[in-house]
Amino acid sequence: MSAVYLLVVLLLPLVSPNFNLQQYLGKWYEIEKLPAAFERGKCIEANYAIRKDVLRCPYLVLTTDYTTLSVVYSCTDILRLFHVEYAWILGRSRFLPPETVRYAKNLLISEGIDLFRMKATDQMGCKDY
Repeated sequence: MSAVYLLVVLLLPLVSPNFNLQQYLGKWYEIEKLPAAFERGKCIEANYAIRKDVLRCPYLVLTTDYTTLSVVYSCTDILRLFHVEYAWILGRSRFLPPETVRYAKNLLISEGIDLFRMKATDQMGCKDY
């Protein structure tokens, strides 16, 4: 499953300082995530591009090196009744070293994000086009 998302980066204190949108664009593979109803299955990747016809949502890049790792957080309130949090560990390749994933998880925890529901994304046997 591939997706194209409009990237909206809110400039909040926990967002990666000096964020460079142009360097961030392109393909990222989902390594782990807090489960989201709109993302199911395996081989999940996102191809970020600037588009004018996509809905905007808060997408907070907590850290990225643009070439290996991105740690992302988002949240929303539904009807002012439910607060839903999303978090992703993304990589430019389908697999990241365990120490890189640990670093990303520790960053999310340090920001107060509960990782109890975090799940690894199955990237085994996926085809690159």
